[in-house]
Amino acid sequence: MFLLNPSSMLFMFTLILGTVITISSPTWFVSWLGLELNTLSFIPLIMHHKNSISSQAALKYFLIQALSSATLMASAAMMLLSTASPQIMISLSLLLKMGAAPLHFWLPPIMQSLPWIQCLILMTIQKIAPMALMSYILSPVTSKVLMMASIVSALVGGIGGLNQTLLRKIMAFSSINHMAWMLAALYMEKSLWLNYFLIYSIVSSSVVILMNMNQIFHLKQLFFIPNNQMYKVSTLLSLFSLGGLPPLLGFIPKMMMTTFMAKNMLILWLLTLMMTALLTLFYYTRISIMSFMLTMPKYTMNFKENLNQKSTSFLIINMIPIFSPLIVLIQF
Repeated sequence: MFLLNPSSMLFMFTLILGTVITISSPTWFVSWLGLELNTLSFIPLIMHHKNSISSQAALKYFLIQALSSATLMASAAMMLLSTASPQIMISLSLLLKMGAAPLHFWLPPIMQSLPWIQCLILMTIQKIAPMALMSYILSPVTSKVLMMASIVSALVGGIGGLNQTLLRKIMAFSSINHMAWMLAALYMEKSLWLNYFLIYSIVSSSVVILMNMNQIFHLKQLFFIPNNQMYKVSTLLSLFSLGGLPPLLGFIPKMMMTTFMAKNMLILWLLTLMMTALLTLFYYTRISIMSFMLTMPKYTMNFKENLNQKSTSFLIINMIPIFSPLIVLIQF
């Protein structure tokens, strides 16, 4: 296992430590130190598999994060002279660091070069620190930047994933689309963002674990998916939950966001988010249908021989968080 490696455990600890330092720091300089510790801890995790693809991904990630950190520090120093322009530059540097549109250009190619577990870290843990810093500098000026970034992220995430056949790129555009919802949550209330992020992390983890179990990276590889009904149902529910289909777990934060934005009369913004969420649900449905309809007899026979009780129980445990809202509804 990747995460059971002693060096990986050390770098995961320092990565989380950097995030905690950034969130709890009283000054921009300490925040910058936390971001750098976080970045320098993630780069060795990217290069865990020593090959040219991982090296290129690590170099690209380092250059992007270095550009973002340099812009952040320069803008923080400029705040001694004025307030409006440096705040806009800080917002743009944080949007670049978290991979939100229109500064998303680096996220899909880097995720395409990473294994599934590192993709999960990039989609979840690496978003916490820049989004927390973004919430600290909210003002009338930065709120407009946040709104525009949310709308553009929704459009890019929804449209960009339609013509993709590589699953990691699809998850990257899905992450950009979910980033639009999280930026909208930051615009309104921090507790909404926290709830959305926690549920998004749970659902994304279930999808990534299922893909990582059989090392599936391309839509064509769904031909080799195990002919096990539990596996197929778990994949279907995880993807639909990620798309926000009721009554699964991923629907709850989107329902909360829809209610809150409708009460605040942010109708056009809400319509953009909902329409692009339907586009993401389309390519989740495409993956689900292919996983159900495509099977390879020889492979499925071999899989039935290798399927043990442990993997079946693991799939059931993986489905419990996705099914949790349905369990609550049944009681009523």
